[in-house]
Amino acid sequence: MSDDVFIGRSEELATLSSLLTKKSASLIVIRGRRRIGKSRLIEEFAKGKHFLTFTGIAPTEKTTDASQKEVFAQQLGKQIGLQGIASDDWASLFSLLHQQTRRGRVIILFDEISWMGSHDPLFLGKLKNAWDLEFKKNPNLIMVLCGSVSTWIEKNIISSTAFFGRISLFLHLDELPLYACHEFLRSRGFRRSTYEEFKILSVTGGVPWYLEQVQGGQSADDVIKKLCFSKTGVLFNEFDTIFHDLFEKRSTIYRPLVNALANGPMSFEDICDACGYPKSGTLSEYLNDLLQSGFISRDYTWWPKSGKSSQLSHYRLSDNYLRFYLKYVIPNRDKIQRGLFVSRSLATLPGWSTVMGLQFENLVLKNRAKIWNKLGIRAEDIVTDNPYFQKKTSSKKGCQIDYLIQTRFNTLFACEIKFSRNPLSSAVIDEMKEKLAALQLPKRFSCWPVLIHVNGINDGVQDSGYFAEIIDFNAMCE
Repeated sequence: MSDDVFIGRSEELATLSSLLTKKSASLIVIRGRRRIGKSRLIEEFAKGKHFLTFTGIAPTEKTTDASQKEVFAQQLGKQIGLQGIASDDWASLFSLLHQQTRRGRVIILFDEISWMGSHDPLFLGKLKNAWDLEFKKNPNLIMVLCGSVSTWIEKNIISSTAFFGRISLFLHLDELPLYACHEFLRSRGFRRSTYEEFKILSVTGGVPWYLEQVQGGQSADDVIKKLCFSKTGVLFNEFDTIFHDLFEKRSTIYRPLVNALANGPMSFEDICDACGYPKSGTLSEYLNDLLQSGFISRDYTWWPKSGKSSQLSHYRLSDNYLRFYLKYVIPNRDKIQRGLFVSRSLATLPGWSTVMGLQFENLVLKNRAKIWNKLGIRAEDIVTDNPYFQKKTSSKKGCQIDYLIQTRFNTLFACEIKFSRNPLSSAVIDEMKEKLAALQLPKRFSCWPVLIHVNGINDGVQDSGYFAEIIDFNAMCE
């Protein structure tokens, strides 16, 4: 988020603020995708307070533990007005930091901590000792450990016995909700239609730093071309940056996985076949890394009769930027570098409607609480909800529902999430009827069809009365 405006994250700020009433020091862990606004959230929380921030440097072949300590020492010296600090040992650096933060309300941020400590196996042990012996003695101190490499944080901090019982709060930052994205775009001077907003969000998702790049006075197509289809666009090389920073030398392992998922949800077996990987725990580990990093999601189907989850699941590329890049930017890199996309209409890109449909589903699924509200469903009444699929067998047809909600009242809400460049015709009714006819519905269950659209419907859809509820994307942005 930009320096002059902070939008959203009210729940997270309230949670952080509750720690101010504690009578003991707090250790916080925050993780989330790169560019999601982790450090910006802490900066907002720390306004008006004594705030010290330290950031690890991105890994390269030349990055060493010595260079990480040197940068830390420089950052410390600049903030406390003491130059020439020795940087030979983490324990000494932490002790000096403690001397400057012994009293009063103070917030310390260790940003990209996985980079900071990646070259010293004793880094976390020394930090843990410094917390136990020094930092926690100030009851008004809040220390935040923050990072984008969620797998490293999970393994080395959250699941580590060294930090057991010491962490006061875990926060996982996801993308901004639609209403905050709408407000964000308005703050950037973008005041076009909801459909135009959707086109931007189909590329950026709810990632604050991406939304910051939007300039008012331009159409959505102009914004996307400037960000993605120009060799100087900030999203033109973003993929390589985030994958290298997060996964370093292993980044090439993850590329085939996200490439496969860019075409739509897939089972574990389908991913193995598409990527030529053996069915092993190693592949499961790679997929879990992508899950932890916030780039993919895993959707389990379930048995409606019992409401219990099945072992069957689909993996889904849930990061809109990644899919857009993989489908449209990387295949056209040479043309983009030669300026051949300056006047091209985005709608002429191959498979545009299909890709936009997948992007639209991601946005809706990340804002499912809005659907509950529109349908009058209380969260406590939901047994389970997810994209739903039913495998074809000799006794039943295959079936896939974009989003299915099951309540404790034996009621199912089957949501059809539909993108179209033109108002939807009555054909969407026939499509939904076919899906529900294949759905194996338990006895004494009712199922209500719901339509969620982004660019209008024709009179025939509205007048048919078939859908129990028709939800306009515009209403989800309110």
